Amino acid sequence: MALKDTRKSAHHTRDGYAYITKRIVVSKAQAAGKKAALRAMKTMGYVVTLRGGWVIREHQDGTTEKLVRIEAQ
Repeated sequence: MALKDTRKSAHHTRDGYAYITKRIVVSKAQAAGKKAALRAMKTMGYVVTLRGGWVIREHQDGTTEKLVRIEAQ
């Protein structure tokens, strides 16, 4: 019976190490951020985020509240 291959990456260097790309890192970071935001929303009922130069509070019912305008430097 053959063992199942459990490697996460199909790409490996000559010495056998899997390599990671910027695209993989960004993808995993975005997925983790979305998961954390969902957990925070369930726990607190709102999340604070940045959108369009504003710090906003998003509530579970879909309403948003602008808190502070952020200026780019």
